[in-house]
Amino acid sequence: MSDQTNTAPKTSGLDRRSVLRAAAAAMAIPAVARATAAFAKEKLSGSGEVVVFVWGGSTTEAVRKNVFEPFTSTTGIKVSDVVGDIAEPQVKAMNQAGRVDWDIAPIQASTYPAMSQAGMFVPIDYSLWDDESIEGVPKAVRMKDAFPVIQSGQVLAYDERVFGKNGPKNWADFWNVKAFPGPRGLYAPIGKFSIIPALLADGVAKTDIWPLTDDKIDRAFKKLDEIKPHVAKWWTSGGESGQLLVNREYVMTTAYEATIIVLARQGAPLGMVWDNTPVNYTYWTVLKGGPNNENAQKLIAFVNRAKIAAGWTLSLPEPGPNVHQLQYLPSDLVPLLSISHPDSLIIEDSAWLGTMRPDGKTNYDHIQERWLAWRAR
Repeated sequence: MSDQTNTAPKTSGLDRRSVLRAAAAAMAIPAVARATAAFAKEKLSGSGEVVVFVWGGSTTEAVRKNVFEPFTSTTGIKVSDVVGDIAEPQVKAMNQAGRVDWDIAPIQASTYPAMSQAGMFVPIDYSLWDDESIEGVPKAVRMKDAFPVIQSGQVLAYDERVFGKNGPKNWADFWNVKAFPGPRGLYAPIGKFSIIPALLADGVAKTDIWPLTDDKIDRAFKKLDEIKPHVAKWWTSGGESGQLLVNREYVMTTAYEATIIVLARQGAPLGMVWDNTPVNYTYWTVLKGGPNNENAQKLIAFVNRAKIAAGWTLSLPEPGPNVHQLQYLPSDLVPLLSISHPDSLIIEDSAWLGTMRPDGKTNYDHIQERWLAWRAR
């Protein structure tokens, strides 16, 4: 799912919903999430309801079947979902009004730090999590008041009909138009997704990417100047990137992992490169002042159990970070997921993106201003 601020265009988790909605119903979803009867009812049983913001479409129908319904049958707690596109503006409005109607909301990584600092979320009760969840979810991403319900990578994807098995292996190959000729695709709305590959292509080590200091940003734009003439079209939605690749309008492009997963599992001849893939998170949060905080904590604990996490991933298909879910997923899906390639990922420094600069703008906003100005040239 993806990343945005309130002023940014719809991004990762939001504008690729179209392809995910269309594909979710077609994906084979085994009954992994229904085998829940033995799951620690003494900790999670209850009554009443929990109100959760969801994105709608076929993905939500699948989540209801694979996560929400098993949660209700196991715990006795009803899940009421509120359908929408963007949660953050409404969460902020409810917080300011002092009337919070939801219990759980997905928050994009770049907006999370400021909202957390403003005290909009309550601490996650990790005492409700089982050992398999604690062991499977890295400590670094188990935030005090949030946890990543979606881990989303933007991969290098290419047309195997053009390159066969000798396709690009890294971001330097993406820039190498002599060895790998043909039109490219890059994501238009958000600059960070192209800045990071540009730095990697220019020889910056993955450990030196973050923070994106001004000198690194300058370096990235110089590198982007090289590839700009070869960008056939700037894609704006996840589904578009994959479709343009299938339609032979690109030979390679950046793309969300979920987009390529759906197409590859449908038989499209597409390759994915996991070398230094930028990754960000969408967090689930328990809203302070929500009507059913206790039940919300129980749903969060339930979602992170390995079998249920597998059901969640199959529903989207974008994984949460619990690696123990891999044993419950189809063998053809496992190598296509970012959580199967932990050493090849570059995790976004969302806290830095949300930090204020001396001019009163966040680092994210600064990058965006420079990106939009460069794109307009």
